[in-house]
Amino acid sequence: MPYVVRQRHRAPAVIRPVPPDPNLPRACIIGAGSSGLAAAKALHAAGIPFDCFEQGSAIGGNWVFDNPNGVSACYETLQINTSCPRMAFSDFPMPRDYPPYARHDQVAAYFDAYVDHFAFRDRITFNTTVVHVSRADSGWDVVTRGADGELTRHYDAVLVANGHHWDPRWPDPAYPGHFDGEQMHSHDYRSGDQLRDRDVVVVGSGNSALDIASEAGRVARSTVLSQRRGQWVLRKFTLGLASDLIALPGWMPWWATKARLRFGALTSGNAARLGLPQPQHAPGESHPVQSEEIRDALRSGAVTPRPGIERLDGHEVVFTDGSSSRADLIVWATGYNVSFPFFDADLLKAENNNLPLWKRTVHPDLPGLFFIGLLQPVGAVMPLAEAQSQWVAEHLTGRYVQPAPGEIRRQMMSEHERVRRRFYDSPRHTMEVDFDHYLWDLARERRRGARRAEDAPAGKVAA
Repeated sequence: MPYVVRQRHRAPAVIRPVPPDPNLPRACIIGAGSSGLAAAKALHAAGIPFDCFEQGSAIGGNWVFDNPNGVSACYETLQINTSCPRMAFSDFPMPRDYPPYARHDQVAAYFDAYVDHFAFRDRITFNTTVVHVSRADSGWDVVTRGADGELTRHYDAVLVANGHHWDPRWPDPAYPGHFDGEQMHSHDYRSGDQLRDRDVVVVGSGNSALDIASEAGRVARSTVLSQRRGQWVLRKFTLGLASDLIALPGWMPWWATKARLRFGALTSGNAARLGLPQPQHAPGESHPVQSEEIRDALRSGAVTPRPGIERLDGHEVVFTDGSSSRADLIVWATGYNVSFPFFDADLLKAENNNLPLWKRTVHPDLPGLFFIGLLQPVGAVMPLAEAQSQWVAEHLTGRYVQPAPGEIRRQMMSEHERVRRRFYDSPRHTMEVDFDHYLWDLARERRRGARRAEDAPAGKVAA
């Protein structure tokens, strides 16, 4: 049965810094966004010696507006699409005066408070870029570039937390014809000032596309939203509650989550009635899209819906239904590539964003390499990154032992095949997980691994 997730308002206990244990494996964390912070806190709490490298001068990654690291996609009106209770780390609730869906500046402030509360800011090395990671005897060599130039350090483990919303994916192949106006990717969108008094075409069907189109409907001279494929656009509130607070126990099968999403689509209403393309898939067979503003923008005529683009022609965009619109700005909200600029291509590459991992964390051929937050949940990333990081800490301290390599690979491919069957074929669905089920399943594996560790020879540490 569904249950309602309640916000926790009890102040977290003050945590004293944990001195690193030099006898434990040494780890490197790449990035100080939300996933990197979860990793740093988990290793810090476990006494694992580590370095965390952040190429900018601020923590928070994608949630920092104009982040000095130069790769944040944060824009002025950005809000979270999962509610505060579902986004918060397990031991650090968001402030009780936050709205149900916090603004980007509130989320960034929350991460700052999290780092200072658990006292690990001094473990982060800022203005330092990881430029190369390679396998070495009994571990990994990491080359960084910072104030001291290029340095090479050796680690027993590397935790990759560089995010997957920073490398823009443009249409490939490009649409026929030429365009005489300006083109930008949604990654470079910051505020309505870039749209004001212009003829704008927004291309895409995800959350960013709907946010940007809604803002353009307020400030642009004309706004068109072009979508090749329709999506079920869910509302953020159901019966006065943030919709994701109506949750399911993690042990429930996928069909139950799919039924919940179908109910959300039913109560939200089909946006195709407002002119957007009719979805060709059932609710729950794509990553959820949420918007409270786009319906009003479509109803009022502030945003004009159009199908996919056929070609570009000077200052005209011609659509597949034969209609055309004048434009001097196209915003391509066409997603991101999953990429790792610090790995050689022969070591690791996500072909078409496809990188199978066990529990979205472990690559069976690369021991000591862990991925944090490299998933696309039906829910928020942060609690999942926290659970992944705690799991990795158990690996490194020897409190967890993996199953046999063959079993890891069997489970990994089974999980990958399940995702392929559940969602329609698209680069945006290669990393999908169900929030509650993922946490339940990972907790179960951690318990199993703890039992294996109890039976392992004394002193065995799985790095």
